[in-house]
Amino acid sequence: MQTQGTDAVMVTETDGTKKRVFSGIQPSGELHLGNYLGAIKGWADRQNEKVNFFCIVDLHAITVPQDPETLRSRTRSVAAMLLASGLDPSRCTLFIQSHVPAHAEGCWLLNCVTPIGWLERMTQFKDKSAGQQRVSTGLLDYPVLMAADIILYDADEVPVGDDQKQHVELARDIASRFNRLYGETFVVPEPVIPEVGARVMGLNDPAVKMSKTHSAARGHAVAMLDEPEEIERSFRRAVTDSGNEIAFSDDPAKAGVNNLLGIYKVVTGRSKDDVAWDFEDARGYGDLKARVAEVVIEELRPIQQRYHRLMGDVGELDSLLARGAEQAEAVSGPKLREVKERVGLVLPG
Repeated sequence: MQTQGTDAVMVTETDGTKKRVFSGIQPSGELHLGNYLGAIKGWADRQNEKVNFFCIVDLHAITVPQDPETLRSRTRSVAAMLLASGLDPSRCTLFIQSHVPAHAEGCWLLNCVTPIGWLERMTQFKDKSAGQQRVSTGLLDYPVLMAADIILYDADEVPVGDDQKQHVELARDIASRFNRLYGETFVVPEPVIPEVGARVMGLNDPAVKMSKTHSAARGHAVAMLDEPEEIERSFRRAVTDSGNEIAFSDDPAKAGVNNLLGIYKVVTGRSKDDVAWDFEDARGYGDLKARVAEVVIEELRPIQQRYHRLMGDVGELDSLLARGAEQAEAVSGPKLREVKERVGLVLPG
């Protein structure tokens, strides 16, 4: 793996021909196949096409209670998994959110131009606060911090799932309002929902997106670090239907089969027609589940090996993350200074 951070900084600062992309992932819960196929695999495959910033958003994680040692461990684990999955520090900027102070400071400055009504209408805030006696100010303010994450890097695009699209739209509103009040400062970002692999569904319920929230349920998800035997068991238990036709379908009753075929399609990179051809000789859903499990196991095997090597040398992992933070600071720092100047703060000499 190359780790030439200086080259990455140079690309980030000078390559004006490529669009900038910001992506974030929380270090809460165990990463699973849905995270990988829905986001991480695409990040790795497309990191040469654009100027990419990949952020482990640990400040977002503490908007709900976290065990400190678990959070620390998971943050490093997510970093190692991203690197093991193909993110290359010489071709992208990978960093931990709290290592770059501009994010928290930028959030405060944006708070001061964000009407509270905008935050109270956020669907995720309503969902997460429902039935809670107390919620933190951070949970309400989460979308403003996310806006700072994005617009401090003048990101053109933000790849997100459907559940995060509203937050990117809020970031657009905040950036536009700031620009109206203080002059053109921020690029107004666009949410981008990947066409392929955006929604990997739960194996136990193909009507529910595979998620960390439901991952404790038996047979819901395949964790990135699951052993081959556990992956096979998870797919054997996958919900299908009472039929036997193995084909992509618009019929809601075929959601389980569609999910399995979709996983196979994204892992193998094959077209729908090719996937259909691959399963022409299959003898029912048992064959389908076994073959999907097989390609998933082979996809994850080298990732798991690289992950364990990285976690075996925490010093080197921390060094890579420190270098990424320097790269991120080189971009977000000057933008934060511009924002301060725009709003009338006295800048240090």
